[in-house]
Amino acid sequence: MNPFLPKAIYRRTQNEQNELPMFKDKPKQDSYFKSHRTSRKALLIRTVLSLLTIFCVYYLLKGSSAPRGKDGYPAWPQAQKEVKSVFVESWRSYEHNAWGKDIYNPISGKGKDIGNKPLGWMIVDLLDTLWLMGLKDEFKKARDWVKSDLKYNGDKDVSTFETTIRMLGGLLAAFNFSNDDVFLERAADLANAMLGAFESPSGLPYSEVNLKSGHGSSYNSEVSTAEVATLQLEFKYLLKLTGEELYWKRVEKVMAVLDANKVEDGLAPILVNADTGKHMRNLIRLGSRGDSYYEYLLKQYLQTKHQEPIYWQMYKESVEGVKKHLVGHSKPNGFTFIGELENGIGSKLLPKMDHLVCFYPGLLALGATGGHPLKKAQKLKNWSKDKEEDFKLAVELTESCYEMYKTTVTGLAGEIAMFNTKTGVESDIWYKPTDVHNLQRPETIESIYYMYKLTGDEKYRKWGYDLFRAFVKYTKYKGPDGRITYTCLKDVTTTNPSNNDNMESFWLAETLKYFYLLFDDENIIPLTDYVFNTEAHPLPRFDMEPLFTTGWQRDKNDARLKQVFAPAVGAPEAEIPVEPKRKDAGNVGKKPPKAAPAAKKIDEAVNEVIEDDPSIKKAEEVEKKKVKKVLDEIKNAADS
Repeated sequence: MNPFLPKAIYRRTQNEQNELPMFKDKPKQDSYFKSHRTSRKALLIRTVLSLLTIFCVYYLLKGSSAPRGKDGYPAWPQAQKEVKSVFVESWRSYEHNAWGKDIYNPISGKGKDIGNKPLGWMIVDLLDTLWLMGLKDEFKKARDWVKSDLKYNGDKDVSTFETTIRMLGGLLAAFNFSNDDVFLERAADLANAMLGAFESPSGLPYSEVNLKSGHGSSYNSEVSTAEVATLQLEFKYLLKLTGEELYWKRVEKVMAVLDANKVEDGLAPILVNADTGKHMRNLIRLGSRGDSYYEYLLKQYLQTKHQEPIYWQMYKESVEGVKKHLVGHSKPNGFTFIGELENGIGSKLLPKMDHLVCFYPGLLALGATGGHPLKKAQKLKNWSKDKEEDFKLAVELTESCYEMYKTTVTGLAGEIAMFNTKTGVESDIWYKPTDVHNLQRPETIESIYYMYKLTGDEKYRKWGYDLFRAFVKYTKYKGPDGRITYTCLKDVTTTNPSNNDNMESFWLAETLKYFYLLFDDENIIPLTDYVFNTEAHPLPRFDMEPLFTTGWQRDKNDARLKQVFAPAVGAPEAEIPVEPKRKDAGNVGKKPPKAAPAAKKIDEAVNEVIEDDPSIKKAEEVEKKKVKKVLDEIKNAADS
């Protein structure tokens, strides 16, 4: 039983389970001599029937590992248990061989730190996965390590981007779920140590920061657009929790500087100069170094509950730009892909798609629906033709990402796929020899997760299980200590691929988390209440309040504002509200105070969903009736 299940579900499960021991503790009162007229054969039959009935009760309450129908897929609760088992195997291997280390090499059975002190690269990144899977003892052990061993003062330059999305995001998600101040205090310590990264002439953060000195650094001042624009969810939520306005100001300034470039059709080159704030070169892509810039445009807007409309405008501009300039179709089967523009808008589309791009269909689906189920979103006032188009593109791209897996003999995708656009070819997708490795990345299962949650179409769960089986079959590895673990692969195009001596933290923090949530029937992370950061750490949506404002706006004469988009699903019709007056937080430089949770806890949210959704309530009632019927049969069999 998951100790972290929402309380309502926990009580129901506990009450149902208590009925079985009660029956077992009430043996038949009639003695053997009073019932000697009953034949042994009849008694044996009743006993067998009773045992079978008890098994049925157990099956209903606990789930079964039997396949669902003839299609070979298990019942989804059983699939979820399989995912949890793989996670536990991966965790145990790390715990035994490299506890506390930042990097884990499962083949050699060793670990190492990134600097002279651990950053919690593995442990912190998967805290919320431990919580969501109900691994109570493991979570406590990780929490105690954070309290006793994790200090963010090492004399080492670390990635501003990676440290934010993995460490800061992981700590904030752990705090949101547990309300344990240890995580909030460490998050504030880390954020304070990183503020020096933003001390560039333009306000854009340097790519690296020394956590001891607080100094930022970047080779030739060159940083990626994704790196500087994928810090906002984490720092903004930390402001919400602590009241430290400086966190908000630093990351909001980044967005103002980037937007001042006035990129054409919302498509930003992947490189920018941290000193000048100007984009460098012309390469445009949604893959490496560009991806999460687009992701956080939408998610910033959703995080503050539609109260920063500039980010909806920027997001929609980029979506229209993608559809206009980056979408292509393969031959012979016409799979939709998102290509690259090596020399900017107007140059030839390169039919190359990083696996990283496979986050985008999930983003499109989330943007179109606002996190509401598709059928509900289509009935809401703000549903529009462009949202219908966005969702259709999401469906097509999800299929293409799935096909990137199915086209190989292992059923696993390589790092970068090429799409054929010429006639006379047999296969739509192929991989260059340099791009056939697999890092256990999460982007495809991430989008499959969104598509299932928003459509309810069972095919997405089946697709997800196909991917999961392939990962288990080919990335499983027996370590030197005999423990089972999972590693990256060198070549997915051979049936006997070699393992790489590395297990990325995102295998546990993202990939297995999305698999687990895909098979979750209880909707423990409602998409209307949370946004996932780019490392799959769920952060709650929150109201800005008068204290928190966007802090920047486009000039009213900006030509880009002539492009008007329908309001987002769930947003008010007036998408350009008057900014409230800013109040001085008065907390700059002070120790962040302890904070209460910023959003509803999962149990409250799930209870509201159950109350509001008739289908869920009906399913609950049906389940109870089934259990009652079986228990009545047990009683009748025992009394006969």
